[in-house]
Amino acid sequence: MVYNFLFPTKPNTTKVSLFLLAARIIFGILLMNHGIQKWSNFQELSMTFPDPLGFGSPLSLGLAIFGELVCSMGFIIGFLYRLAMIPMIFTISVAFFVIHANDVFTVKELAFIYLVVFILMYIAGPGKFSIDYFIGNQLIKRKMR
Repeated sequence: MVYNFLFPTKPNTTKVSLFLLAARIIFGILLMNHGIQKWSNFQELSMTFPDPLGFGSPLSLGLAIFGELVCSMGFIIGFLYRLAMIPMIFTISVAFFVIHANDVFTVKELAFIYLVVFILMYIAGPGKFSIDYFIGNQLIKRKMR
């Protein structure tokens, strides 16, 4: 009885997987929107975009777009899920810890929220409703034949 109260569902249930899918869609689209804005204004931003790693503004902007736009697509559909999340987490970490390091918390709060959500999502995995889960099941079935 206490077990059901403290741990109401098992990690791979359909309900948990639906929750993970909803979180992937919501947070993936939100981050993707940032990437689309950067991509749409690439010419203007490439001259002034912060360059914390010393690669040059255009390359730093391109890497941010990759992390926010391209990797968000993989995150949403659950394809190469954890691999796609590494650039996302890195981009948000740079935004929070470097770009906004001296800003008041209210300015960097959004980056902090994304960072926490993406770290937790990385740990939780994509759930049953993902391409990775489907591919994994197909590989297991093939191996058993």
